Formats: sequence, structure tokens, C-alpha cells
Amino acid sequence: MIKYVPFIFLFSLLIGCKNNSNEIAIDDSLIKDATTQEVVRPLSVENIESLEDSIKIYYQKLNNYEIWYSLKNRTELINEIKNSYKEGLNPEDYDLKNILVLEEKRKKLEDEEVIQYDILLTKSFEKLALHLYRGKLNPKKLYTDWDLTPKTISLSPYLEKAIKNKAVAATFEELKPKHFVYAKIKESLVVIEQFPEYNFDKTDVKDKIQLHDTINEIIAIKKKLAYWNDYTRKDSITTAIYDTITYLAVKKFQSRHGLKADGVIGKGTIQALNYTKEERKQQIIANLERWKWFPIDFGKEYLMVNLPNYNIVYVKKNDTIATHNIVVGTPKRNTPVLISKLSNLVFNPTWTVPPTIIKEDLTPSAKKNLEYFKKTRLTIYDSTGQVVTPEEWNSDASKSYRYVQVSGYNNSLGLVKFNFPNRHTVYLHDTNHRDYFSREYRALSSGCVRVENPLLLAEKILFNEDEGWTSEEIDSIINKKNIKTVPIKNTINVYLLYWTNWLNKDGLQFREDIYHLDKKLYAALRN
Repeated sequence: MIKYVPFIFLFSLLIGCKNNSNEIAIDDSLIKDATTQEVVRPLSVENIESLEDSIKIYYQKLNNYEIWYSLKNRTELINEIKNSYKEGLNPEDYDLKNILVLEEKRKKLEDEEVIQYDILLTKSFEKLALHLYRGKLNPKKLYTDWDLTPKTISLSPYLEKAIKNKAVAATFEELKPKHFVYAKIKESLVVIEQFPEYNFDKTDVKDKIQLHDTINEIIAIKKKLAYWNDYTRKDSITTAIYDTITYLAVKKFQSRHGLKADGVIGKGTIQALNYTKEERKQQIIANLERWKWFPIDFGKEYLMVNLPNYNIVYVKKNDTIATHNIVVGTPKRNTPVLISKLSNLVFNPTWTVPPTIIKEDLTPSAKKNLEYFKKTRLTIYDSTGQVVTPEEWNSDASKSYRYVQVSGYNNSLGLVKFNFPNRHTVYLHDTNHRDYFSREYRALSSGCVRVENPLLLAEKILFNEDEGWTSEEIDSIINKKNIKTVPIKNTINVYLLYWTNWLNKDGLQFREDIYHLDKKLYAALRN
């Protein structure tokens, strides 16, 4: 027997379950939505007992009746699964083929088959919703040095709202990352799909190619530049002369890839030119996954580093107050990805040599020549805090000492450092290698992030902290050469993040995958 239930009452009946969560209360009546005439079937005890705990919760919310009885809700769910590729996901991860087959013949299915189909849809909803909200993969299982705050969510209220309001598509939209960078990466996936399918042979050159050089490889380079829409003049594409038109195209290409836009075709430019459309597409998909791991809300005030782009931005109330070039860790001593909060600034800091540098740099160098300590202006302290002369230093017990470099312009940390708590003992700081900021490749540090013109950044942070701070006051502190620690009272979040692609007004942007993460991440996504 079928009960005809008014729409409003139907949902008060389905959602108003007050049974103990450990009990299974079954109403074996079929009910109908009086508005749409769609049948809503009950699940049996056997159906419910076979479900995973998370799936049980969804059905308990709806009094153990089928969830996807509405054609509109099913259609929107299926469309979301179909379109999940736009978010860098694989529709087949959500049983799309099976769902399409079952949906086609749903009217011919027995009641039990409809229930099993309904359970499949619920599982697919949960899986897709979680993947959109927090990513398909868990970064903590992929990397030992990614300290991102886990993103948790209770999906049952979202599903309840989606079903009740027949708003499945809108509900999925709520779960997707909202940051503008994610949106620009999504757009780049649309843009790259518009390029024709074409695979070029790898280009290899021994020496740098300069303007007006004549070399056969220029023809292949022109074709690649034309493919990516950086080279627009087609009449000279078959000539081996590095002409002015090609020079301008190379500079545009270099700029889009974060390379020094000098028009000189060297190793970095050739490496970027050798990427295929498919490789770039996979890179985009890897970046979409990463951004699902990142926070939904970055806060009102924050410092955000993009390691492969070698830059840091200071943002307050969605306004970018400052942008600085940076130097980051080498691939062997990579800068970790992490989230923290700025705790204090230290002017005229001393530098205590960290364990990795003691082991890999200081000990081997000092063993060869004790003048190393004088040259680097390091003072050696034993475990009791007593100063040890280089001649008294025991190289075999080098780890037992503390090595401190005095403050000053040529200190390894420079004139200021920015502290934030983290287990890796990394921080932002000035440097005595200020020439590094002019280099194209800047993965050169031992793990910390070196900031160009850091006193300007410190001034802006402190001005927002207390308008009494001025550049003159900071200069006075620096000139006195005394160590001064300034606590940060405001909440300024710190994000050291990693992404290698986005879209802007100049077109597709790609950066060198300095820590070689993109291909491995894509492979894990599609495994």
C-alpha cells in the first residue's frame, strides 16, 4: 500500500527521526511525494546493517527511506559527477558508468534494485563531496614535511539540505574551494583543453641561443612558441634565424614561465618548451588537488609564500599590501609546506647553526681548516655554555657544541628574522647573500625562506600592528646593533605553500616544479 504524503509533511517525517542512533527503526510503507508523485521506498533491516557507518548516518537522517527518489536530485548528482573533471577529478572514481546504466533502466528495476542503486548514489555523493572539500589524497600520507591542518566536515547536514531543497548542485558548489587562485587554476584547465592535440619532439641545444643566431633548432622552437600562442607571425617560422619577432615571443614565453625574460634561450627555456600539452594538463590537475588541501579561509591578515614562484605576499582584508622576492630551500633541503602564525620579529638577530648544517657543512669544512670559524664569525659553546676555541674544538663530537654567529649586516640571517612556531625550525629572514634575489633559479637555501628587502616588510607589518612604528624607528634599532625582539599582537597567519600553475591576464602561467612533486602527485591521483 502506498501513502500519499504532502511535500512538507514528507520531509518532517523523513528528517524528524528521533530514534537512538544505535537502533534501526523500519517503516515498511511506501510513501509518495504528493507534489511530484515520486515513490519513496523504505530500506530493510538487512539493507541498513550492510552499510558503512557514515552511510548509515545519511539514511538515519531520513528515517531509513531512500534518499535519491527525486529525478531532479539524481540528475544534478549525475551532472556533478560528469563535470568533476573540471575540478581535476576523475568521474570514473564515482562509478559513473554504473550509475548511467542504472539510471537509464531505473523504472524497470525491482524495489530492492532501486534501493541498491540509491545506496550507490549516496556513496558516490559522499566520495565526491569529500574529494571536492578536502582533496582525494591525504598530504600527510604523501609527505613527511607538509604540516597542513586537516580539513574535517560533517556531510550529513549538507546532504539533508540538498535533498530537502532539491539543491544538490548548489550544495556541491558550497564544498568547493573559494580562493581566487583555485578559480584561476580551474580556468587554466579550460584554456589548455582548447589547444590542439600535438606532441613535439624534445628540443636539445648545447649552447645558449642569442638574438640573430642561426641554428636549425630555432625552427622547432618557433613551432612550439606558435603552438602556445606566443609566436604569431607564421611567414618566417621555417627559417633558422633567431629574429626579432621570435625574440619577443621567447621573452613572452619566459615571462609566463617565471623565467628571466631576457630573450636568451638557455636550459630553463628549453626545459619549459619541452613540456607537452598533456604534461601541462596533468600539472594543472595536480595543482587543483593541492588547493583542496589548503585552508578555505586564510584569515583577515596573512603572509603567504608560493615556493615555486619564489615570492611572498602580505595580505590584509583581501588587499595585497606587499610582494617580495624570496629564496627557498634546495631540493635536498627543501622548505616545508606548513601553516602557522607570526609570533615575533627579531632585529639584529644572532644565528645559531642548525643540526643539518652542522653535519653537512660546518663539520667537513672546519675539519679541513680551523680558519672556517674565524671566516664565518662563529663562536663555539660547549654544553655548559663556555666558549671553546677552535683549537680546543673536537671534530668527532661536533654535534655536542652550539655555534653562534654574531649579529650584523653580514650575519647569515641579516638584519631581521620573522619567527613563527613550527617543528622544522624554519623562519623568514634577511640574508647576507642578497645577490641571490637577482637569480632566475632561487631554490638555494638550507630550508628557511630568505626575503628581499625584509625591513620594508617588517615596517608594513609593524605599522599595521601599531601606527607608531616608522622606518626611522626601525633604522634606529638597526644602527644601535642591539638585538631587539618585537612580539606580534595581531593574528597574522603564515602559509608556506606550493603551487606551479595558474591563469592571469598574460595567459597560462607555469613555474618550475622545483621539488619534483607534480608528476608523482598526478600519478597518485590517477592510481
